[in-house]
Amino acid sequence: MKPIALDAMGGDRAPKVTVEGALQAHRQGIPVVLVGPTDLLKPELTAQGGWLPIVEAPEYITMQDHATDVRKKRRASINVCMELVKQGQASAAVSMGHTGATLAAALFHLGRIQGVDRPTLLIELPSEKGRTYLADGGANVDCKPHWLVQFAVMATAYAQAQGLEHPSVGLLSIGEEEEKGNELTLQTFPLLKNAPGIRFYGNVEGRDIFRGTTDIVITDGYTGNVVLKLAEGEARTLLQWVREALTHGSWLTRLGALLVRGALQGLRARVDPAEYGAMPLLGVEGPVFIGHGSADARAVYSALRKAKSAVEAGLVERVRAGMARLAE
Repeated sequence: MKPIALDAMGGDRAPKVTVEGALQAHRQGIPVVLVGPTDLLKPELTAQGGWLPIVEAPEYITMQDHATDVRKKRRASINVCMELVKQGQASAAVSMGHTGATLAAALFHLGRIQGVDRPTLLIELPSEKGRTYLADGGANVDCKPHWLVQFAVMATAYAQAQGLEHPSVGLLSIGEEEEKGNELTLQTFPLLKNAPGIRFYGNVEGRDIFRGTTDIVITDGYTGNVVLKLAEGEARTLLQWVREALTHGSWLTRLGALLVRGALQGLRARVDPAEYGAMPLLGVEGPVFIGHGSADARAVYSALRKAKSAVEAGLVERVRAGMARLAE
């Protein structure tokens, strides 16, 4: 496969963590090309004792820039990443930088898949059954009912690309009954119920996300982003509380901490946001993944690993097929 274009200047700690994560991916056989200013990336590669191909991009978007600055900085690293995908020189684009700017660059260079009104960000959350996919994760704050149906179609395509043959879909609401919810959920319910290719379960509540009641949960981007930030904050806080309880107690407690260390590392891997890497931006003509600005090297590596998996599973082709069925 063609290399994955990594926006090496995206994120709060770039290029140190982006280069480190890219080198980890390279060692695992994931082809990566760094996109950014060569005079900044070469010294970082040398400092970390590695080598990766670089595509020159003299500009980059900071976290303080506005999303529309991608039109002013035409040679910004995120723009160059998208152009590489469009020209077929890269198989996917990954950025841990400005979410709005990455979305804008993807729309500007790649465009939307036919039938898609609004692309959606899909997030992964841990559940009792493994993973729950939630869309939208924040790309669309104010939504229309038929957009949520499109989110469900695209999320279903992604879940199928991850190996779920018939993923179930729930609509996030304040009660399981069909008549519960706000105007958006009330109007969306019958549309999802009759949408082709959607295995609709019905309404689900917030607690169902972590129970794994459905494989996919659909909501507007405002609610979805609140869910995401709440889940990430709670996971970090709980892990910190567990760590403090085991390391600041009696000698017997500390001994117990040593005995359960392996199990706790497994728990961390299950709930740590860094393990999820990045969110796929579904609905654009190319695989695009967006991570957190605070990402560390492990998150960068996870994002590149996820992008490789999506490309190999034909994610964009699956989304196209799903949208075509919806239009029939």
